[in-house]
Amino acid sequence: MKKNILIGIVVIAFVAITLATDFTTGADGAIQFGWFSLVPPVVSIVLAFITKNVLISLFLGIFAGAFVLHSVDGSIFSAIVQSFLSIVEYSLTSLADRYNAGIILQVLVIGGLIALMTKMGGTKAVANALANKAKGPISAQVISWILGLLLFFDDYANALIVGPVMRPVTDEKKISREKLAFVVDATAAPVAGIALISTWVGYEVGLIQDGYEAIGQNVNAYSIFLETIPYRFYNILMLLFVVCTALFLREFGPMLKAERRARKYDATNEEEIDPHAMSSELDEMKPANGVKLSIWNAIVPVGTLIVTSLIGFYFNGYNTIMSGEDSALIADMQNSPFSFTGIQEAFGASDASVVLFQAALFASIVAMVMGVHQKAFTWGEAVDTWINGMKSLVVTGAILLMAWSLSASITDLGTAQFLVSSLSDTMPAFLLPSVIFILGSVISFATGTSYGTMGILMPLAIPLAAGLSGDPQFIVLSAGAVLTGAIFGDHCSPISDTTILSSMGASVNHIDHVQTQTPYAIAVGIISVLFGFLPAGLGMPIWIILPISILVTIGVVYFVGKPIEEPVTQK
Repeated sequence: MKKNILIGIVVIAFVAITLATDFTTGADGAIQFGWFSLVPPVVSIVLAFITKNVLISLFLGIFAGAFVLHSVDGSIFSAIVQSFLSIVEYSLTSLADRYNAGIILQVLVIGGLIALMTKMGGTKAVANALANKAKGPISAQVISWILGLLLFFDDYANALIVGPVMRPVTDEKKISREKLAFVVDATAAPVAGIALISTWVGYEVGLIQDGYEAIGQNVNAYSIFLETIPYRFYNILMLLFVVCTALFLREFGPMLKAERRARKYDATNEEEIDPHAMSSELDEMKPANGVKLSIWNAIVPVGTLIVTSLIGFYFNGYNTIMSGEDSALIADMQNSPFSFTGIQEAFGASDASVVLFQAALFASIVAMVMGVHQKAFTWGEAVDTWINGMKSLVVTGAILLMAWSLSASITDLGTAQFLVSSLSDTMPAFLLPSVIFILGSVISFATGTSYGTMGILMPLAIPLAAGLSGDPQFIVLSAGAVLTGAIFGDHCSPISDTTILSSMGASVNHIDHVQTQTPYAIAVGIISVLFGFLPAGLGMPIWIILPISILVTIGVVYFVGKPIEEPVTQK
């Protein structure tokens, strides 16, 4: 009730101030909205804090931006009607874009492919095969970490598979449920966010494409995505942090207490978990009854997806180059089509959204044929499973549309130009990546979602970086700060879906998981800023920054962490 009242007050105040404002006109005759150009992102961020609902926040942010655009005639009724129509127009325009449509389709189809592999028992077979290799607390944790890496294609599949499969193994080796939940959570979004092919990549590539279009640059967004990976400091260092704690058997903070308790006692707390709360999610991940588990039911579909994508990237890019106007590049491709440079150019010219959609669709057909041949399901059941898998990612599609529409609203208001002109003389350029990372972490912590945070910040970060520095690599660094900062905040957030699913999968009290994980996430976040984004913003090369930040992370685990004192078999 209090939230609704607060939202109402904010809306009324916003409408009153907007209608009372006289906007200025620039030299070119265009209306300049000044500080009101910040309305869409600010409304989205503030309401995300209040409502904890990203879709509603993005929708109202778009509406507020459109209201500012249409308030120049002074009629509140007309502005409200036109604002609603603008939301529809923004959405239709975004969906009509061929690139955007390809992104939504490939995200949905990969969701269907994951469901098919799960129904055939492929993902569980891979998990079981790895679990059987665990001999002690070190190997059990490392194998859990490896399994998280192998399930790179989706963070939800990771959270719901690794925990239930490894839980009996880690219980036997006297590893706390809190530590298992941390390993699961730390190899979910941090892995999916930087995987070359995943349910995340389409969303991230789409935001990057939109951001560069806002500054008038036509780039291959997938190539930019690849360039951001070395700058995803939080993702990379968190994955390293997990394996270091396992290898050194050193912990600190609440996790140290949990691990010491687990070594001394059989520390399971299933009585604190509501089994019905997790049953529906876990049931959806179970293979069909009577299916013989085989790792090939995962290896073949995923391998098909990867190989088909690589082949598709090359030939799609090759055809694009050959139909272009760069005669020198065409000649190079004709003379050395499979040279390293030729392959690199082809990949850079490819349409990632179309290729990934094609590859995912072909891999889905392969998975269906395999499942029907093994009698895991009928053709009708295969299609139903595939569609059900896509349903889990419908929300992702909705967030995409809202994020693209918010970006369009921001462009119409000239938000990026206003920020650049306002901050270019006041903020040192080297601080921008760190500020973006911190802001992204705060927003995603408050909202519990990485996707919404990326959608809010990316349309601002890329134009602002371009205005503060002409260095193309600085823009890539800033884009990377958005993507990894959103994951950092989401990783800490108690309302994050992956945080909740990790607790469920490990059968640990959710608050216990959050309390033990947060100090680790904050430690890695601080290292990411001090030894990653700050020196990168100052122009230090990445080949120096990454080794230093890796050494610092290892040092923090070893010197800050304390050994788990109970004697254990270290294999």
